[in-house]
Amino acid sequence: MADPVVYLNEQFMPLSEARIPVLDRGFIFGDGVYDVVPVYQRKMFRAHEHLDRLARSMQAIGIVDPYSREQWLALIERLINDFDADDQVVYIQVTRGVAPRAHAFPAEAKPTVLMMATPFKAPTPTMREQGVACVTMEDKRWLHCNIKSISLLGNVLAAQNAAEHGVTETILFRDGLLTEASASNVWIVKDGVVLGPKKSNQVLEGIRYGVFEELCAANDIPFELRDITVDEVLNADEVLLSSAVKEVLPVTVIDDRPVGDGAPGPMYRRLYALYQGAKAQSGQEYAQASAAE
Repeated sequence: MADPVVYLNEQFMPLSEARIPVLDRGFIFGDGVYDVVPVYQRKMFRAHEHLDRLARSMQAIGIVDPYSREQWLALIERLINDFDADDQVVYIQVTRGVAPRAHAFPAEAKPTVLMMATPFKAPTPTMREQGVACVTMEDKRWLHCNIKSISLLGNVLAAQNAAEHGVTETILFRDGLLTEASASNVWIVKDGVVLGPKKSNQVLEGIRYGVFEELCAANDIPFELRDITVDEVLNADEVLLSSAVKEVLPVTVIDDRPVGDGAPGPMYRRLYALYQGAKAQSGQEYAQASAAE
């Protein structure tokens, strides 16, 4: 594949030519936020929800949104069209910008904006047919996980823990309650009810929160957000992971113990099918909106 084009500070350029100053606060402090937008057949999925979350994250740390919604969408659209793949993932990062190194916010700094597209790497058929294994650990991250911060050291350490155990994810618990995983939201199914951790500062509200809630409501599937204990996770009928790339993925082993009967369950199969339908519908609606403009 040719050197991909990225967007950096009002310019489109080859990735190999993209540069930022060493005094960018994203590099020095991890002072910035990001989001990841999945793209199917060159159509963004839930673009407004992703940009809403990006805006909330910027507002939470005091970065003024550098672009209007229309500008964001136009820039992402151009990036998608320039990339050599129909299914993509668009990464968006906004830092506070370049300033002399000092912890407090600089009086004047222009945000640094980076966007790049990469191929969408979906879970393998084997992962979907057999499910994936996870391990657990205490959630030791900071207490503002609702902000999609580029300061991801806690998540990196949790992901490395999974890698060292040869599994897909590390499921995190804080004070005995489920939060999420290193790069996924976590759901359980018990007696036909889809359960997820309630929204709080300790959990990143994945876009799939809204997707799952809508799909369950439209298909008469009981759905609830509440506190979920370690025992409930370990004794669930099904455990699911969700993210922009994983979509919805079954967990069949946790800490070397089978989940349910050790195979992907009926709720996973149902939600996965409904999710694929939502993707197709989103693409149709996007095409109709674009044609009307």
